[in-house]
Amino acid sequence: MRHFCGREMGAPLTRREMLARCANGFGAVALAALRADPAFAAPGDLPRAPHHVPRARNVIFLYMDGGPSQVDTFDPKPLLARHDGEDPRKAIGKIEPTQFEQNGTVLKSPWEFARHGRSGLWVSSLFPHVARRADELCVIRSMVAPFPEHTTANYFLHTGFGQQGRPSMGAWAAYGLGSENRNLPGFVVLNGGLIPPGGLDNFQSGFLPASYQASLFRPTGPPVANIDPLEKLPGGQERKADLVRFLDRSARERFGSDPAFEAAVANYETAASMQLSVPELMDPAGETAATRALYGADSPNAATAVYGRQCLLARRLVERGVRFVELTCPNIPGADRWDQHGKLKKGHEDNAMAVDRPIAGLLADLKARGLLEQTLVVWAGEFGRTPFAQGKDGRDHNPFAFSIWLAGGGVRGGTVYGETDDWGYKVAKDAVEVHDLHATMLHLLGVDHTKLTFRFGGRDMRLTDVHGVVLDEILA
Repeated sequence: MRHFCGREMGAPLTRREMLARCANGFGAVALAALRADPAFAAPGDLPRAPHHVPRARNVIFLYMDGGPSQVDTFDPKPLLARHDGEDPRKAIGKIEPTQFEQNGTVLKSPWEFARHGRSGLWVSSLFPHVARRADELCVIRSMVAPFPEHTTANYFLHTGFGQQGRPSMGAWAAYGLGSENRNLPGFVVLNGGLIPPGGLDNFQSGFLPASYQASLFRPTGPPVANIDPLEKLPGGQERKADLVRFLDRSARERFGSDPAFEAAVANYETAASMQLSVPELMDPAGETAATRALYGADSPNAATAVYGRQCLLARRLVERGVRFVELTCPNIPGADRWDQHGKLKKGHEDNAMAVDRPIAGLLADLKARGLLEQTLVVWAGEFGRTPFAQGKDGRDHNPFAFSIWLAGGGVRGGTVYGETDDWGYKVAKDAVEVHDLHATMLHLLGVDHTKLTFRFGGRDMRLTDVHGVVLDEILA
C-alpha cells in the first residue's frame, strides 16, 4: 500500500524526499515541522529560535591546551614571593597528591603583575597586549576541574563528561541554534597544529547527528582536504554530483532512510557549498596591512603568525554566521603546549608570545567592527598549575583552582569573579564548575541549558547533564 507521495507505507520519509515529491500544501506543513526539529537539521539549515533573547550570536573558544598557570597569568599571589624556596608542607600546609609526585619548594612567579585599564584588572607581564584589553575581560579565578589528567580533563571541558563519546559544546550549540550560513558548517575548529590529548573526540557530535561535528580547518594552505575541485574537464564535477544524487535517491528507494545516511548526505551537501564559500573566506586580499599587523599574522615569530591567522579567520567566520569557532594552539618546538612540568619560564613565555598579540588584535578588531557585543570570546585551559614547583622549575597539574576569562557577548568586562586562597592553590570563594561555564555560555546564546536535550540511551541528555548554574553575577 502506498501513501500520497508514492512511498511504501511505513517507509520513513526524508526531509529531501518530502521537498522533492510532496510539493503541495500538506507537504509544506510537514516540511516546516521537520525543519523546526533540531534532530533533523543539517548544518546549513536556517537558525532556530532561541529560548530567550540572546546576548551573543557566536562563540570563539580560545583553547589553551595543557593548562596555563593561574598564579603566573591572572591571579597574582605575593605570598609566593615571600615564601619562595620554602617547603610547601610547612608554608602552605597539606599538599594534595599530584600527578607526578615530584613536588619541590614554593615557587614564586617569574613575572610581574600590574593593574591595567580603568578597571585596574591584574594581568601578568606575560600578556602585555591582552593587558591593554583589560576592560573587556571578565576573569574567573575560581574554576575547578574534576580531573587532574589531560585527556579526561579535556573531554570534560569540551563535552561536560570525562570520557569520550559525548557531543562537544560546539556541536550542542550548532544543534540548538543552527548556522546562519548555508554554505558553512555551524561548528569549526581552526587547528593551529596541535590536536589536544583525547584527539578528535573533543570535537565530535557524539550521539547527536553527525552533521553537527566540527569541521577542522587549517589556517595555512588548503584549509580542508579536496576543497579545490580535482576534475579538470568542463562539467566533470557537476556530472559527478548528479551521479551521487542519483545513487543517494536509489539507495533511499531500495532501503529507506537512515539517520546516519541522512547525516552523511547533509555533510556532503555542506562540503559542496564549502567549495564555493571557503576559498573566499580564506583569501586575505580583502584585509588591510594594518589589520594583518594588528593580529600579528605576518609576524617573524612563526607561532605568532600562525595563531594570528587563526584569530583573523575566527573573526571572518563569525562575520559569516558560523555559530561556534574553536582555536587550538600552534605547535611550538621545545614547548609542550602550556604543560610546563619543567622550564616554566621559557615554556610559558613561548606560548604567551604565540597568542598574546593575536588575541588582543581579535578583541580590538571585533570591537571596532561592532562584533564584540554579539560574540562571546572564551579563553580557557583544562586545569591550572601548582603554586609549588615540580622539580626545580616547573609546575604540576592543579585541578583545585585555575583562571579563565570571557569577553564580549553580554559579559561584564573589567571584572573578577571568585577567589582562591593566599597561595592560588584552592578556591576560597564562589567555585565555578565546567557545567556552570557551559550553562552560562548557552544562556548568553539564548539557550536554556536544561531545555537543550537529545533523547539517547533511554533519557534526555544535555551538555550540562543534571548540573550547571548560570553565573548571573558576570552578566552585563
